[in-house]
Amino acid sequence: MLLSTPKAAVLIDCGMFQGSKTLKALNYGAFPFDLSRVDALLVTHAHVDHTGLIPKLARAGFTKPIYATPATIALCGVLLPDAGAIQEMEVEALNRRNQRHGQKEVSPIYTKADAEQSLRLFVATPLGDWIDVAPGMRARWWNAGHILGAASIEIEVEGAGPSQRLLFSGDVGPGGRLFESDPEGPAGVDHVILESTYGDVERPALSRAERKSVFAAEIMAAHTAGGPLLIPAFAVERTQELIVDLLELIEANQAPPGPIFIDSPLAVRACDVFLRHGAVDGDAKTFSKLRESGWLKFTEGVDESRAIERVHGWHVIIAGSGMCDAGRVRHHLKRQLWRSEATVLLVGFQAPGTLGRFLQEGKTAVRIQGDEIRVAARVRNLGAYSGHADAQGLVRWVQARAPISGGVLLTHGEPENASGLRRRLIASNAAGAVIVAALDQMYELSPGALAVAEAPQAPRLNPAAVASFDWHNARSEFLAQLQQHLDAAPDDAARERLLARLCEGLEAP
Repeated sequence: MLLSTPKAAVLIDCGMFQGSKTLKALNYGAFPFDLSRVDALLVTHAHVDHTGLIPKLARAGFTKPIYATPATIALCGVLLPDAGAIQEMEVEALNRRNQRHGQKEVSPIYTKADAEQSLRLFVATPLGDWIDVAPGMRARWWNAGHILGAASIEIEVEGAGPSQRLLFSGDVGPGGRLFESDPEGPAGVDHVILESTYGDVERPALSRAERKSVFAAEIMAAHTAGGPLLIPAFAVERTQELIVDLLELIEANQAPPGPIFIDSPLAVRACDVFLRHGAVDGDAKTFSKLRESGWLKFTEGVDESRAIERVHGWHVIIAGSGMCDAGRVRHHLKRQLWRSEATVLLVGFQAPGTLGRFLQEGKTAVRIQGDEIRVAARVRNLGAYSGHADAQGLVRWVQARAPISGGVLLTHGEPENASGLRRRLIASNAAGAVIVAALDQMYELSPGALAVAEAPQAPRLNPAAVASFDWHNARSEFLAQLQQHLDAAPDDAARERLLARLCEGLEAP
């Protein structure tokens, strides 16, 4: 988001687009603003959908300060170089395929070296301290309860009339987390810019003991099925929570003992950040479990990762990425999805168009790195570990910011969740205007009023394409259905007739 006044302009977060290939293609395009006018970047937290384009920003010539909490800076120190390295590796593999198919080579959005260079711009900002971030703007960070170091950012903006106080929520946590305090924030602001990830979803309120009990039931069911348990997990916070709970369940004889492979170098490095920054009230005992247990097997190199294939008997694999769209988890999914005794446990948000979303929706076949894989494994979904507040939690968080003299601008959510949260906020009388934000749209914020402004350029994508099934997804689904029909055909003649009809369709005007 870009916040502009006649005196200055600041960015709030600079994240990567995630989801369908159409949406991710925006990561390669030019920034839709004048980079030379930006005075600073303010970061809510380290997840790559909020920080993943920072190295691209620096590569394009940005040299202004990037303000973030100390723990966010530490996590960015492992997340961003890893993102650059993954891009280099995946682009290299893609270019080999492109060469074989006679297609053009592509370049990574940025490299590991670009990411490391961008880290020099970060400036540590403690929670609660007002700092001047640009002419006529000062800001302070509030604990958001989402992941380590995550914050909401309050910005006070001077203008021709009375100054305004804006609150950018970042990602709001659900409260009751193992590693995080409940989300906080100021009261009596002019406008709130609010995430809506689960804006129309209500989850049962679970204590940590109840959450562990639900997790234990999933583990025991996976063990009974006779195969391994594969958990695609986000490297930061989610992996650490799962490890601690899993180890405690094993110690309490509530889960079967066996090796637990943490197959994500990024998660291993993130564990080290938790050991340094994660102590709550000075108590680091909980975090020491991330390294001390004999059941944990941290895999660093590719050979160690592939060696997991030779493990027999009960074991758990926690691998990145959480949406199954990158990293080592795809290798494990190719090896396990076709096995009926294996279990895949999804424990986080799955964006539309991602492999994780297709598994969550019950697809019977998926494509991974160009190969079609039949889905016979048990695919389970566990929402109890979500790092986001649900609809009721978001409404309560907004109500705690009252009085809100202006309005609420909803971001960071699929259309149905954003519109659902809008209805709930209007019904709660928490604020005046409640607007669902659109990509590349501009909004006018004035004391007591929030309104849509005329955008200087057409949006890069139409609203329907922002969070939808795109043609790449449609092609993959078509090829899977075609293969199923060919396999089910009674003989070769029937297969030839089917293909001939399809070819006629391609030739039709």
